[in-house]
Amino acid sequence: MPQLCLDPALTNPFFQDPAAAWLLLSRLPGLRTSRWQRLVDELDTPLQLLDMPIASLKGFALKTAAIDLVQAWQRQDQNFAPLAAILLSYQQAQADGQTLLGWGDERYPPLLRHIHDAPRLLYVKGRLALLQSPQIALVGSRNATRMALEDASRFAAALVTQGYTVTSGLALGVDGAAHRGALTAQGATIAVTGTGLDVSYPRPHAGLAAEIGEQGVLVSEFPPGTAARASHFPQRNRIISGLSVGVLVVEASLKSGSLITARLALEQGREVFAMPGSIHNPQARGCHALIRQGATLVETVDDILEQLQGWSPLPAPPPASASPCPDHLDEPARRVLEVLDYNPASTDTLCALTGLRADQLMQALLGLEMEGLVYSVPGGYLRA
Repeated sequence: MPQLCLDPALTNPFFQDPAAAWLLLSRLPGLRTSRWQRLVDELDTPLQLLDMPIASLKGFALKTAAIDLVQAWQRQDQNFAPLAAILLSYQQAQADGQTLLGWGDERYPPLLRHIHDAPRLLYVKGRLALLQSPQIALVGSRNATRMALEDASRFAAALVTQGYTVTSGLALGVDGAAHRGALTAQGATIAVTGTGLDVSYPRPHAGLAAEIGEQGVLVSEFPPGTAARASHFPQRNRIISGLSVGVLVVEASLKSGSLITARLALEQGREVFAMPGSIHNPQARGCHALIRQGATLVETVDDILEQLQGWSPLPAPPPASASPCPDHLDEPARRVLEVLDYNPASTDTLCALTGLRADQLMQALLGLEMEGLVYSVPGGYLRA
């Protein structure tokens, strides 16, 4: 292995920085989703894993390589090659002006936190506060028609004027047109990349990426220096949909990666919208397939806004007629009742608004339903 050049000045801060600890957790060998979920369920924070003795680490069925890495962290052993590589990534991210957001960081996007296999760490550049904003994803073909590019730009501009942030994947075609439309309208946009944030991909969008880094947000789960690979883009797509309240597919063929994003959105409980096109255009067949499967057909931005009535881009005041919370309710139940009103709210929305884990939320909702204080409807839950 080549000699790593580590900056001694960053050594101590690295071992004291919670972001570095999340970086380590994100790189633990063999920490699959099931084991990660066990950490989330059984510990106050997964970061407690890094302070455990070897016997406790084995109790979580960690691989030997993962245990060795945790013990090297505990010894602050920078000569241990896997830990040295992580420290180098940390330094590279800092040098590039990137912020590391761990899964437990309060700035981590709330909707994304609750999806299956949520990224344990995000690399972020730009206006971090936008990650908390209500987002609509616009995706579509890389080889888009002129009309699709115009539609993507026009819809993005209209959505940002309604208070939404436009999220996409920085790809050629529809993605780039959506980002530009949002920026031209002086709105907010988020680009999720399939490479490290310091890697220019695709090259024609280097200038667009720089502009988004200044006016919007660039997001990746890949460390600095990570080049583009085909397997990275489905991973990126789950983040695009996971950040968003809904996904609009502007134009897509039957084999388009945009259909992967739409499928992931459905699995995550998000709304899916599709724009119809000419029956003679093979680039429209993916959208037509989505519409046949139940996606909302979109002709105007109002079609999207109407479907998302329960999702408000601006915080709504509690209804004047809402009853106060009964005194006997526990804290989780009180949190749920305080944010519920008479518009349907999905469990993802309630997790984001209350800060509760999914299991805590469901237990609170069950108790509230039994008391007749809330009830379930298509699309989520209402205050009774």
